[in-house]
Amino acid sequence: MAFDVTDFKTLISLEPHGPDVFVGVGPAYPWGRVYGGQVVAQALRAAHSTVDEGHFVHSLHAYFIRGGDCEEPIRYEVDRIRNGRSFVTRRVVARQSVGPILNLSASFQIREDQADVQECAMPTGLPGPEELPAEDWGEILERRMIPTEGAHASAWLRIAGSIAEDAITEACALAFASDDIPTEAASRSHPLHPTLTQDPDSWGKTFINASLDHTIWFHRRGRQDDWVLHDFQGHGVVGGRGLTVGQVYSREGVHLATVAQEILIRERTR
Repeated sequence: MAFDVTDFKTLISLEPHGPDVFVGVGPAYPWGRVYGGQVVAQALRAAHSTVDEGHFVHSLHAYFIRGGDCEEPIRYEVDRIRNGRSFVTRRVVARQSVGPILNLSASFQIREDQADVQECAMPTGLPGPEELPAEDWGEILERRMIPTEGAHASAWLRIAGSIAEDAITEACALAFASDDIPTEAASRSHPLHPTLTQDPDSWGKTFINASLDHTIWFHRRGRQDDWVLHDFQGHGVVGGRGLTVGQVYSREGVHLATVAQEILIRERTR
């Protein structure tokens, strides 16, 4: 069955199902499977639901285990690994009838009045989102791809509509968007990539592709219902895997997060 999920607020409104267990649903996606960013965002929301007020996520590490079914709810089971005075650690397993589809660890920290130094700078001379055509693939995420060369992919992304301005909603929204652009950057080094073969229709015929693991380090807060730059550099392919590391910036150039992802990019043999 299809679920009526057309906005981000509904997407992260998880239903409690017993102690430290939550259930979420999502929309159907054009490629058939559940979008990985949805599962990461919902798992982060579930983890945060077991954390005391005053702690904020600073990093998460996730492994995609199986492709998810859009027509089936996802069950999020939270394990309270550690409650410390400054740091709190949670583990979340996302399950469907096929078994686990995601394993996520997240760490939360209290706000500390310490040095704040930004070394990364947003690239200059980029076209603004208003200058680029819409390339959305769903109702929740707005997407404006920036023309790039080589193993590099950049885009302006924005959560559609208005979302709450609390820290966890912003973090979940960033997590949702963060799984979109890495695949493009991680795969562009491959000699059979469509941008190198000049065959735009060859992707599905040539590759079996999936996200393998995903990491986010959250540096600073920032609105995600305004345009945010996701800028990724591929780091080559080996063993059927591609790696990318990217930076996420607010439109004003504030460095919000660093994201790393490894993907499966296996050539089809039949």
